[in-house]
Amino acid sequence: MTRLSVNINKFGTLRNSRGGNNPDVVKAAVDAERFGADGVTVHPRPDERHIRYKDVYAIKEIITTEFNIEGNSQEQKFVDLVLDIRPTQVTLVPDALNQITSNHGWDTIRHRNYLIETVRRFQDAGIRVSLFVDPVIAMIEGAAETGADRVELYTEAYAHDYSADAEKAITPYRAAAILAGQLGLGLNAGHDLDLHNLRFFAHNIPGLEEVSIGHALICDALYLGYENSIQLYQRQLK
Repeated sequence: MTRLSVNINKFGTLRNSRGGNNPDVVKAAVDAERFGADGVTVHPRPDERHIRYKDVYAIKEIITTEFNIEGNSQEQKFVDLVLDIRPTQVTLVPDALNQITSNHGWDTIRHRNYLIETVRRFQDAGIRVSLFVDPVIAMIEGAAETGADRVELYTEAYAHDYSADAEKAITPYRAAAILAGQLGLGLNAGHDLDLHNLRFFAHNIPGLEEVSIGHALICDALYLGYENSIQLYQRQLK
């Protein structure tokens, strides 16, 4: 069954807008577990505009389910954080400085040598490594050559096109998933998946192990409640 990892960045965004510690990001992580999530995801950025580095340490001390840290491994501060925390999984994302949100996957061919070295460094510390990639056959093949454990398919294009033609939208993702399985790569997915498009995606992508969902789930929680939203997303995966 596909696992749900809840990205709690938006709790940090809301907290930081007023200062103080309301809402409590660490409690948001604990509650995600308590409400039925299979894991917690954070994506600290250099300006700490949502999740702060000290939040990551605090969450690590108390979390009991899978912990996934996303970020740009070209930032030494991020590398040091991950090697110190040693989460279950690190997801490497090629973000630019001050980027609002992730908007493209790795060019695993162009950055092959760099990724081989970086993947090995995290794996040597006992951390599972996933690469954020577009659903492009060459990028999946390149990811396998880096020695990564998994890929995370960047699903914005699917989410954007789903309403117009769901089958057409999912076709490149299905092909990428099949190839990933053939090459021995585990498969994650994330970005703009929501209650409208998640079920179709999860039920049509072979070997999907994990989805990471933050923005849409937290937006739903404003109307439906945090616990109820997590349960609703879990139902889409079953």
